[in-house]
Amino acid sequence: MRRWNWRRFSKLREGKAHSRRRASREHPQASAAAPAHLRLFADIAAVDAQQWDACAPTREQPFLSHAFLHALEASGSVAPAAGWLPRHLAVADEAGDLLGCMPLYLKAHSQGEYVFDHEWAYAFERAGGRYYPKLQACVPFTPVTGARILTRSSDRGKNTEALLLRGAMQLCREMNCSSLHFTFMEEKQWRRLGESGLLLRHGRQFHWHNRGYDNFADFLAGLSARKRGNLRRERAAIARAGVRIEWLRGDDITPRDWDDFHAFYLDTNARKCNTPYLRREFFARIAATMGASTLLIAARRDGRMVAATLNFIGSDAFFGRYWGCAEDIPCLHFELCYHQAIEFAIRHNLTRIDAGAQGMHKLARGFLPVRTFSAHHIANAHLRAAVGDYLAFEGAHVERETDILNAHSPFKHLQPRFIKEVSPHA
Repeated sequence: MRRWNWRRFSKLREGKAHSRRRASREHPQASAAAPAHLRLFADIAAVDAQQWDACAPTREQPFLSHAFLHALEASGSVAPAAGWLPRHLAVADEAGDLLGCMPLYLKAHSQGEYVFDHEWAYAFERAGGRYYPKLQACVPFTPVTGARILTRSSDRGKNTEALLLRGAMQLCREMNCSSLHFTFMEEKQWRRLGESGLLLRHGRQFHWHNRGYDNFADFLAGLSARKRGNLRRERAAIARAGVRIEWLRGDDITPRDWDDFHAFYLDTNARKCNTPYLRREFFARIAATMGASTLLIAARRDGRMVAATLNFIGSDAFFGRYWGCAEDIPCLHFELCYHQAIEFAIRHNLTRIDAGAQGMHKLARGFLPVRTFSAHHIANAHLRAAVGDYLAFEGAHVERETDILNAHSPFKHLQPRFIKEVSPHA
C-alpha cells in the first residue's frame, strides 16, 4: 500500500475557484444556471459564519452549524494529525455570497464515521488498489441524520446541490481519491444522489418518538406489563443508590463540570479501546458559543459528579451524544441516557430523541428502529460493482432484521399476536 503524502495537498488554499466555464464544458447542463463559482476552504474559519448558517438548518439541529464545526477544527479534534483534513466546498454568486456549502473532509482512515467501509478498503488494497485517501461529506464523530449538501434558497436549491455534487466529484478526481461518501443523509437528498448514480446504502438506529405523552408515567402506561415493570425497577435502583440528577444548560455548566465530563469521556473511550477524538478545548468552545443548545444531565452522589451525558437540543428533537461515569452504579447509564432524556423531551414538547448509533438495548426502553441513509461514489469500476452487490445483500438483511426488531416492540399496541413466527430464537 502506498504511503499517503499529506504534503501533496498542503498547498490547496482557501478560496480556490473552479470557473463556471470549466464546469459548463464538463457538464453542459450547468450553463443554464445563474453565474456561480465553486470555492474550496481548508479551514471553516475562513467561511463567513452567518453565510454558512444561512445555508444550514441550524434550528433543527446544531451539528451543521458553523459554531459546532469550527469548535471541532479550532480545538484540534479535527486536524491532519487526527486524519481529518477539512476541504469544505461552497458555491458563491458573483458578489461572493454563499448559495450553498458542503462539510467535506479528506481522510486517511475510516474512523469516527459510524458507517463502516473498512472491509471495502481491505478488499481493494488486497487486490492491489489504494483506498485512501477518500473524501467524506459528514459531521465528524456525529451519527445524526441531516442534509449533507446545504443550500440557501429552495427555488434554486437543486441547481446549487447539483453544482456542489459535481464539484465534490471533480475534487475526488483531482486528489486521486478512491471514493466520495455522504453519510447520515436526509432521505430525499439521498434519493437524488441515487438518481445521480451514487450507490445507496441504508442502516439502522433506534429513536424514541413522543406520542403526545403528558409525563413519564403516561409513556410507561403504553408499554407491556413486563417492560413497564423492568423500567420501574431500573429507576427505583437509582433512587436507592442515593443519586441526585441535575439538568444543566448553558451557563449553569461550570468549567469544573466540563473538566469532570471530559474525564468521563476519556474513561469511556479507554474502556472501549476507542480513540478519544474530542479534546477538552472542544467542550470549552461549545460552552462559549452553543450554550443554549447544550444540556448536561449530571448525576451527583455525596456532592460529587459521578456520571453525566452531554446532549444537544434542536427545535423539535433531543440528541444524546456522549456518556461517561466515575463510578459503576447499576442502571445509571439507562437513567441518564434514556429515562431522563424521555422526561426532558416530554416536558419540553420535543417530538423525538436521537440517542446515537448502535444499541439494541434501546428497544426495551421505547426506542424503535429507524432507517439511516448514506450514498457512495466509488471511482474504480470493479470495486464499485462489488460494493453494489454487497449493498444489495446488506440492505435485505437490514430490512429483515428491522422487521424482527419491530415484532419485539415494547409497546402494547405494536406487538404482533404471533411473535414466534418472526422470532430469531424460534
